[in-house]
Amino acid sequence: MARVHSLKYALSLTSSVALNILLVGMYMCNRGKQNWTEEAMAEAEAVSSISCSGHGKAFLDGLVLDGKPVCECNMCYGGSDCSQLLPDCMVDADSGDPTFLEPFWMKNAASSAVVVAGWHRMSYEYSDGSLISEELKAHIQKVHASVGNAVTDGKYIIFGAGATHLLNAAVHALSSNNASSSSAKVVASVPYYPVYREQTEFFNSEDYEFSEDTSMWKNDSSNSTFIELVTSPNNPDGDMKKSVLQGQFVKTIHDLAYYWPHFTPITAPADEDLMIFTLSKLTGHAGSRFGWAIIKDEAVYKRMLKYMDLSTYGVSRETQLRVLKLLKVALSGNGRAMYEFGYNTMRNRWTKLSKVLSQSKRFSTQNLKPQHCSFSQHVRTPSPAFAWLKCEASVVQDRSCYEVLKEVNITGREGSLFGADKHYVRLSLVRSKDDFDLLLRQIKKLVSVETNDEGVAKVSTGLGQSNDSTLMLRGECCGNGSLDFRMELEALNYNGLYNIVDLFSYQEIKV
Repeated sequence: MARVHSLKYALSLTSSVALNILLVGMYMCNRGKQNWTEEAMAEAEAVSSISCSGHGKAFLDGLVLDGKPVCECNMCYGGSDCSQLLPDCMVDADSGDPTFLEPFWMKNAASSAVVVAGWHRMSYEYSDGSLISEELKAHIQKVHASVGNAVTDGKYIIFGAGATHLLNAAVHALSSNNASSSSAKVVASVPYYPVYREQTEFFNSEDYEFSEDTSMWKNDSSNSTFIELVTSPNNPDGDMKKSVLQGQFVKTIHDLAYYWPHFTPITAPADEDLMIFTLSKLTGHAGSRFGWAIIKDEAVYKRMLKYMDLSTYGVSRETQLRVLKLLKVALSGNGRAMYEFGYNTMRNRWTKLSKVLSQSKRFSTQNLKPQHCSFSQHVRTPSPAFAWLKCEASVVQDRSCYEVLKEVNITGREGSLFGADKHYVRLSLVRSKDDFDLLLRQIKKLVSVETNDEGVAKVSTGLGQSNDSTLMLRGECCGNGSLDFRMELEALNYNGLYNIVDLFSYQEIKV
């Protein structure tokens, strides 16, 4: 009996050891299979943990020094950890780089991360022979349905390397079927997005040509073919534009890049024949170079598809994978978190800038009114992507508004590029928090100098009055008990923004 128990024990022990060996082997095998994800994760975590003082980032594909990634600093910041604010730095308010959404994606780093294996989608095409991910297309339709900004049912969807790529594909598709013997006229309402002109003129096609402002052709009776570009909300002024030209020879492209809750109230779903959207204005990922067009007419769709096939042979598979992941985040939860973050950020920026400029008589921005938003179910205050700044004639004189701002270290985009006059300049509000804060600081200085100038003008009109009351208006005196008004006014006249007031014979007033 004892021998039997001993044998059972031995068998049990052997089985247990064998099972443990098997489990350990399976674990090690699985662990070996997962090593590539763990290594990728560790590499990404190491880079994200590098401190850049909140004024920069280190990236996996960035520069490396002594085996470690280097911080890439935001504009106007420097030093190894981006902690140094550079003096007399030119504030960039030119580019529409939408990095204002970066804090949202930092908070959602885990849910938006993508790990790509070396063998991922090596083929030219997807398994169905197409260049478009059907899953991604379905998620784009879901996003539009959740926001309520576009009708996609019964329409074709095509992908491109950003809206710029799709715009020219659309112009090509609409002009290549031109019944007229002359080139199609590409037009847009002033102020229009400069790329419309630049791109049309660059390709120099025999099929189409840029023909300036839409309003010039309202009463045209030549039966020419027109391709009207309608941007809504408009870049640069945020207006909700509608097509101007009508008739059988008019074809319209609706650029709806900014028709998202961040930038404008959603009033109704757009249901146009050809609509273009871009990821850069939806999620802020401009560097991914991804956009899409929603097309009603099959013939136009096929011509655009042919253009894409011959120009890029589709959008990168890695890009499509990343976009799919980002849209899943945008749709997660109640599908509002990203939009609310974007809207609150842009609204606060617009409010701050408007408050400062409301104190000025020399500078102003476009007038946008609150509207009811069907997405939020609330009346929303303006939150435009850009400030369309106007410099009054007294400021501009023989210069442009762009030059006036550049002299105080602000670089915007010249109004002339948008077909407008020299009194206008576009200021970007979609860049990083650092960029906006620096822009607001410079604008405050500009308006503050203007306020001081008005104070000095008031002082000059009271020179024949009591010196005590005159000095109270300025509230300033110098160490030797006197105030040189001419020097003060000459200082305020710096950059040629203000006229020196005639001080008659009063050079110095004793306190």
